[in-house]
Amino acid sequence: MPNRYFTTPIYYVNDKPHIGHAYTSLSVDILKRYYNCLDQNCFFLTGTDEHGQKVEKAASDASIDPQKFTDSVSQNFRDMSSLLNLSNDDFIRTTEKRHKKSVQSLWEILEKNDDIYLSKYSGWYSVRDEAFVADNEIEEKEGRKFNSFGSELTWVEEESYFFRLSKWQDKLIQFYDDNPDFIVPKSRSNEVRKFVESGLKDLSVSRTTFNWGIKVPTNDKHIVYVWLDALTNYISALGFPDTANDNYKKYWPGIHVVGKDIIRFHAVFWPAFLMAAELEPPKQIVAHGWWTNEGQKISKSTGNVIDPHELIESYGLDEVRYFLFREVPFGNDGDFSRESIKNRINGELANNFGNLIQRVLSFIVKNLDQKIELTDNNFKFNTFVDILEMEKSLNNHISDYKFDEYLKEIFVFLNSLNNYVDKQAPWALKKTNPDLMKEVLANICICIIRLTQYLHPFMPHKTIKILALFNLDESFKSFSKIEEILNMKSLKINQPEPLFQKIE
Repeated sequence: MPNRYFTTPIYYVNDKPHIGHAYTSLSVDILKRYYNCLDQNCFFLTGTDEHGQKVEKAASDASIDPQKFTDSVSQNFRDMSSLLNLSNDDFIRTTEKRHKKSVQSLWEILEKNDDIYLSKYSGWYSVRDEAFVADNEIEEKEGRKFNSFGSELTWVEEESYFFRLSKWQDKLIQFYDDNPDFIVPKSRSNEVRKFVESGLKDLSVSRTTFNWGIKVPTNDKHIVYVWLDALTNYISALGFPDTANDNYKKYWPGIHVVGKDIIRFHAVFWPAFLMAAELEPPKQIVAHGWWTNEGQKISKSTGNVIDPHELIESYGLDEVRYFLFREVPFGNDGDFSRESIKNRINGELANNFGNLIQRVLSFIVKNLDQKIELTDNNFKFNTFVDILEMEKSLNNHISDYKFDEYLKEIFVFLNSLNNYVDKQAPWALKKTNPDLMKEVLANICICIIRLTQYLHPFMPHKTIKILALFNLDESFKSFSKIEEILNMKSLKINQPEPLFQKIE
């Protein structure tokens, strides 16, 4: 079985977590849980990016020591992990000793390989994005300069170390050719490739104008520039510079899931840093889109930022998880609307999935003394055979990050099961053909169990509750456990409570 390593970006600690942070983290959580259901080893990393000019300024404005400031704000993101029921294996902070050691070791390798040199820099710089901007990407409005993301630019001149990014241009293009699925979706791959082909300039990788960061190991007047610092977290967490340790050998290279606004740093700078250090580049960069709120761009200035706490309080955690990945193809931009989430919860979760479980299991508890008998006929039931077969296409959907297609396919079967209940009418069979009634109910139950297993990565809390209704413990979330159920002679059924509350 392969080992898999999935990461979120490390989140910048100058603000509270919002829907974008939650969306990225949940997507990685779904990936980890899915492959765990296939009994594969996965390592899930998230964390916080705590250095740089913005953090130093925010701490100064608040008259707080930068370390205390980052301790406080970083806690918000650790709390988000709990709020979202994330299954992350580690939470890394760039202020940790292990990360500092990792960054300084990488720097020394790059300098030794003559991929870093000292020079002077002058150019337009975005403090918000921690990035210098090429002349052809600058927009001017009312005498002020902005980058393509709308961040205001300031002119900076200072001594700086540079990374020889230009040296890696052809090697990066060759790498993209050799690894056509390195960047997902394809539209982002084309965008990155076009950027690289237009010509790469050497990259400024140190600062002298602020102090809050990791010192350059060979010159303590300089601070390591935020992207060389931040991106290294992905290998810091695996024990770099010790590349012989179990975690590094087991899990690197990894898959990085990021917002589309930071794809260039991950798909250009990061593989170039690693190649220059004679380390393996990441396996894949997956970029998702942005969310709007009721059709409006989300921004602090308009006050329409979506708070994950409020969302979960209003609708429930698993309901929010389901909605976010059912509503929009991953990779596209999406719009959050209260009408849309209400329709998904009421129509698909409450009326379809929840109602199926409620009416079938309540009937069994009332009429069959809480027990269904399992026979070979149940496991030959056409719909069940088709549901088992569906695992292949679900696996392809996950591999292609088509979360919406994955959920859509499951709900096609839930629709057909509801139709099967109506057509077979077990309440009528109770009088006319009790044996067929028992077979029909057992057919439905094993289908519900299998579909519940498939839904576990998206709704981990509710699916464990559903398995418990069949007296199956949490281990039965594993897809392979269906074999154990096939060997059971009967299942005891517990009285269900409504699983999904309808939104009025």
